[in-house]
Amino acid sequence: MNIDLDRWLDELAVRGGSDLHLAAGNPPVLRLHGRLERVGEGDAALSAEAIAAVIAGAVGDEALDRLRHTGELDAAFERQDGTRLRINAYRQQGDFAAAIRLLPDRFFALDELGLDVKLLKSICAMHSGLILVTGTTSSGKSTTIASLVNEINKTRPCHIHTIEDPIEYRHRSLQSFVTQREVGRDTASFAEALRRSMRQDPDVIVVGEMRDLETMTAALTLAETGHLTFATLHTSDAVQSVSRIISAYPAAHQAQVRVQLASTLQVVLSQKLVPWANGGGRSLAAEILVATPNVRAMIREEKTHQMRTAMQTGGEHGMQTLNQSLLALLQRRKIDRATALEYSEDKANLLEELDRHAGQSPKRKGTR
Repeated sequence: MNIDLDRWLDELAVRGGSDLHLAAGNPPVLRLHGRLERVGEGDAALSAEAIAAVIAGAVGDEALDRLRHTGELDAAFERQDGTRLRINAYRQQGDFAAAIRLLPDRFFALDELGLDVKLLKSICAMHSGLILVTGTTSSGKSTTIASLVNEINKTRPCHIHTIEDPIEYRHRSLQSFVTQREVGRDTASFAEALRRSMRQDPDVIVVGEMRDLETMTAALTLAETGHLTFATLHTSDAVQSVSRIISAYPAAHQAQVRVQLASTLQVVLSQKLVPWANGGGRSLAAEILVATPNVRAMIREEKTHQMRTAMQTGGEHGMQTLNQSLLALLQRRKIDRATALEYSEDKANLLEELDRHAGQSPKRKGTR
């Protein structure tokens, strides 16, 4: 069949989508504002050979050979118009499949991210500690970190060192000196690159993802030794993010890790991209945990279950729960009630809040 990758990617960009999915035996599919939709009407099911041709055309025959050998491939590539994309290719049921993500061509200003600007500016001014940005796939983690790094790059003379798989956002040195390493091309692994990074005189370290115990240990050590360290985790809320790191260690080491995490953690941003009621886009809903002295004590003393209460009452420090964030979007009429409940991690609490707000302040026609 005729493979028209450029047409599919053009449609993805024009319609404000994020991903193109290709799998043998299926027509191409776009992800548009969180929903999946087939491309056009006349695109037939793809063959495995056709998908292999797409992959080879995007990243070359050497990468295709690696995919054939390992069954997995992560890479970034660039179109002739300068648009950058990330491709994850894999085998499923013996045939090739791929997810191609359109990478934004610009950094977001801090006031465009949908997060507390005062808190974001305070993060960019920090000189040490661990900043965790967490969430599921396609929750905007890379965009948030890239935008924070870009702000540091514009405002501080320091060495920013990123370790990614693959490199998504390319940073050009501005006030800062920026170096970027790609796993598989520039270094063998996250853990190996992190071990070497202290000899490279960094001030700010970006770890693409804390995937294993070795990477977690290296990131905590960097944060502990006076480096501002950004990292991501695939967790759905802030409390779970803290618990995930601690539980990754053997029981005999968890007390030490609690002390280490309590002393290094600065902020946890746990994100979700929530579709608008009109279907025209998505807004960021975020749970924010700030490591106040009280929160640090909770981590040390195995009282992480109390951190949710700290977030509910910690607005003066920039903290909020996911439900509080969803309620704010609902009150601005960005999302509807059903969507808020769908994305909530504590639906019972959100229902109580919705009923309480409805009783206290009935909506007036024409208000936002």
